[in-house]
Amino acid sequence: MGTSASSAAAPAVIDALAWVHVREGRVLKVRSTGKDAYYLPGGKREPGESDAEALLREVEEELSVRLRPETLEPFAVIDAEAHGHAPGTRVRLTCYTAEHDGEPVPSREIEEIAWLGLDDAARCAPAGRRVLERLHERGLIG
Repeated sequence: MGTSASSAAAPAVIDALAWVHVREGRVLKVRSTGKDAYYLPGGKREPGESDAEALLREVEEELSVRLRPETLEPFAVIDAEAHGHAPGTRVRLTCYTAEHDGEPVPSREIEEIAWLGLDDAARCAPAGRRVLERLHERGLIG
C-alpha cells in the first residue's frame, strides 16, 4: 500500500512495576546512577514473569531486600509521561505494597535512596509524583 505507519503509530508505552513502601509518613524512592529524578523501586518484567516474580526480583536487585510474596497488595495503576524518554512515551506503572525482610540499601544501578513526601514531588518522575499525590490523599504521607 505504501502508506507510512509512523504517522498512525500509537505512542510507546513502558509497562513497569513498582513497590510502594511507606515509613513514618515518607515513601521510599530510588535514584539510578546518572539519572536526575527519583523513582519508585521496581522495573520491567522479563519474558514469562508474573508481576510478583518481576517485582520481587527487581526490588532485591536494587535494594537487597526480599519482598514477602504473600503480602503483595495492589496499590494503584498509574499512567504518566515517561521521564527521560522520547516525547509521547508513556509509562503504565502497576504499584504494589508488600512487607519485606532486610533493610533497603542501594545496590546494582541505584546510586541513592531517599524517603520523600509530597513536598519532594518536583524531585520525582511524573508517575512517582502521582503516587505521592495518592499517598497524600489517603493520609499515608505528609
